Amino acid sequence: MNFSKILLLSVISLPAAIFAQENNLKNITKLTFGGDNAEAYFSPDGEKLTMQVTNPAIGAHCDQIYLLDLTQKPYATSNLKRISTGKGRTTCSFFMPDGKHILYASTHKGAPDCPPKPAPRKDGKYLWPIYPDFDIYIADLNGNITQQLTDSPGYDAEAVVSPDGKYIVFTSTRSGDLELWRMDIDGKNLKQLTSGLGYDGGAFFSPDSKKLVFRSSRPNTPEAIKEYKELLAQNLVAPTEMEIYTMNIDGSDLKQITHLGKANWSPYFHPSGKKIIFSSNHHSTRGYDFQLYMIDTDGSHLRQITYQSEFNAFPMFSPDGKKLVFSSNRDAEKPHDTNVFIADWVDTDPAEESAMKDMKTNLGYLASDELKGRLTGSEGEKKAAAYIEKKLKSYGLKPQKQPFEYAIKLNPHEESSSVKMSGTNVYAFLDNKAAKTIVIGAHYDHLGLNEHHNSTLMNSEGQIHNGADDNASGVTSVLELARMFSENRNQEKVNYLFAFFSGEEDGLMGSKAFADGILGQYPKTIAMINLDMVGRLNKDKVLTVGGVGTSPIFPELVERYKPAGFNIAIDSSGVGPSDHTSFYLKDIPVLFMFTGTHTDYHKPSDDSEKINYEGLDSVTHYVFGLANALSDKQEIPFTKTKMQESKSVPKYKVTLGIMPSYADTKDGLHIDGVSDNRPAANAGIQTGDILTHIGKCEIKEVYSYMDCLSKVNSGEELPVTIIREGKPMTLKVKF
Repeated sequence: MNFSKILLLSVISLPAAIFAQENNLKNITKLTFGGDNAEAYFSPDGEKLTMQVTNPAIGAHCDQIYLLDLTQKPYATSNLKRISTGKGRTTCSFFMPDGKHILYASTHKGAPDCPPKPAPRKDGKYLWPIYPDFDIYIADLNGNITQQLTDSPGYDAEAVVSPDGKYIVFTSTRSGDLELWRMDIDGKNLKQLTSGLGYDGGAFFSPDSKKLVFRSSRPNTPEAIKEYKELLAQNLVAPTEMEIYTMNIDGSDLKQITHLGKANWSPYFHPSGKKIIFSSNHHSTRGYDFQLYMIDTDGSHLRQITYQSEFNAFPMFSPDGKKLVFSSNRDAEKPHDTNVFIADWVDTDPAEESAMKDMKTNLGYLASDELKGRLTGSEGEKKAAAYIEKKLKSYGLKPQKQPFEYAIKLNPHEESSSVKMSGTNVYAFLDNKAAKTIVIGAHYDHLGLNEHHNSTLMNSEGQIHNGADDNASGVTSVLELARMFSENRNQEKVNYLFAFFSGEEDGLMGSKAFADGILGQYPKTIAMINLDMVGRLNKDKVLTVGGVGTSPIFPELVERYKPAGFNIAIDSSGVGPSDHTSFYLKDIPVLFMFTGTHTDYHKPSDDSEKINYEGLDSVTHYVFGLANALSDKQEIPFTKTKMQESKSVPKYKVTLGIMPSYADTKDGLHIDGVSDNRPAANAGIQTGDILTHIGKCEIKEVYSYMDCLSKVNSGEELPVTIIREGKPMTLKVKF
C-alpha cells in the first residue's frame, strides 16, 4: 500500500447490523413466544420437542420441562404442555428411545421450592449453579415419573441417550469433580468416562453412537485451579473458559477440537458425524455475544452459522438431519427473552469452506526471501506472477498477463533520477455468462530491496522487504476467492474478474493500466473490491472498509455481512492510497478492505509469521458474502465522494510519528503503530496506547487529534496524556 498520496481516511459510524447472513438456515420459524425457552431436543420421530421453560405467564416460575408437538400449527404458547412435576428446578430433558418417555434432571425431591440463583459477584463474573439436589428421572409424556435413575449425593444432570438406544451419558460430581459418566439405558453398569480436573458436561452422541462431543473447562494455572475448586465447593462454576472435546464412548481417544478461548459450548454433531455445531463468544471484543459455529472434527474449517441477535445456542439436528432447532434472543418481544426456533438446514458447499492450509502456503511463498520483495520489474515479481498464474490454472481459470511501462523519479528533486519501469498485471476471468462483471483485486508488488526508497526504516537499502501484509495478504485472499467462486456449485448472476496488479507501490501504476486497457474487453464492470493489507487484524477486530460512499447500496451490505465481533470503520471516500482509486476514477463503485497500519509497515520486518491467518480467513469470507450479495443486485448506482466526507484536515507544522487507528472509538485515539526516532517513540509512547490529550487539548478520535496537532509549534515540549493497559500516564513530548 502506498500512503504517500493520502493524509487521512474519513471515518463515520454505522448503526448495528440490521440483517443476518445465515445461508445454512432457511425458513426460520419461531416456536415459543416469551420467557426463557432453551435446550429444545427432538423426539426420535422428529415430530415433538422437549424443552426447558421459565415463563411466569404460563405458570412456569422456575425452570420446568415442557413438550411441544410440532404437528400442531400454528405454533403458540398454548401448545406447550408441562411434563415435569412443577416443583423444584428442572433441566436437561431428552427423549428415551421409545419416544414415549423423557429423561430430565430435577431438584424436587430435595426440596419442592425453586432453589435460589447465585448472588452476583462483585467482579461481575457469570456463575452457573450446580445444585446438589439434581437427580435424573424418567417420566412419561403426561408428566408421571416412572423411574429415578440416580440417587447419589451431589449433582447428577445433563443426561442424553445414544441414537442406538443402548446408553445414557450424564454429568455428575459423585467422584468429587464434574465428570462425564455412562450407564446402560436401564441405569445399570455405571462407568466414569473423564477424569481431568474441570467441568466436563453437555455431552451428545455422534449419529453412529460411537463418539461423544462435550464442552469442558480445564483450569491449567494455579490461580484458575484454585478458583475452580473454591467455586465447586460452593456448588458453583464460572463457565467463561470452555473448549469443545470429543472422545470414544468408553472415554478413550480424548481430543480437544477447539482452541478458541472464551466460552465454547452446547456442541452437537452434524448428521455426517464429521462436523460439530456449537455456540461460542470467542469472536466477541466487547459485551455478550454468542453465535453458532461449525467446525470439522479435526479442528479445521471453522465457519460462522448465525449472525442475528446476541445469543444463539443449544443447536440440535432433527433425526433425519433436515432441520435444526436452536435457542435465540432474535425477534424477542421483551429484552432478553429467549425463544426456540426451527429452520431447514442447508449444508455448505464444500468449495466455499476455507482452505487455511493453502492460504498459509500461498502467503508464505509470496512473502519468502526467494522473491526478494517483489519489486516491480524484478525477477521476484516475475516469480510471483508465475506462481499466481499456476494457482489460477489449478482452479480451472485461464490467466492472462498485461505488461505495462511507466517512469519514476528515484529522487523527486532530480530530473536525471528518472528510470523506466516494466511491470506485469495478472488476471483471470470467470465467465458466468452474465451481462455484468465485478473486479476483485490486489497488488502483488512490494518494495524489493528498497531500490525506490519507499521504506520507513532508515538505511535499509539492500534489505529484503517481504511485504507479508503489504500485500501478500491481499493476494492470498483474492486467490482464495478465485478458488471459491470457480469451484463452488453455484453460477452467480455476475462474472468475476480476478486481478493482481504490479506497480502499486510506485503510485497505482498497474491498476491504472488495467482500468484503462482491460476493462473494456469484458461485460460492464459494476463494482471493484480491493484487498490491500488485510493480514494483521488486531485484537479489537477493526476492519476499515473504504469506498462505502461510492454507492448508496453499500452501507447496509457492509454492515449486514460483517463477521461476528468485527468493528467496521467506514471510509466513505472512493479515493484512497490503493488500487481501488483507479477504478473509482472510472466512475465504478468501489470497496476497499484494510486491517490497519502497524510498526512493520514498509519495513523488512513485515514477515509471514506476524500474519493473523484466522483474521485473514474471516475477511476473505466477508468479501465472499459481499460479492455474492452484489451479484444479486439489478444495478449498483455510482456516487461521487469527497476525500473527507464531513471534516477538513487542518494544517499542521509538526508530526508525532504515530500510525492512528481509524475506528471511531470516542475514548481517545488508539495508536496502531509508532515510527522509530520520532517524537512519540522518543517520549516512550507505544503501540496499543490510547492518546487522550496533547497539552490541554482533548483528543477523542482522529479528527480531534489532527485539530490538536495543528495547534502545536515546532520545538515545543508538551505533556501528552495516554492510557496504557487501562491506566492514564503523562509523558513529555518534544515536537
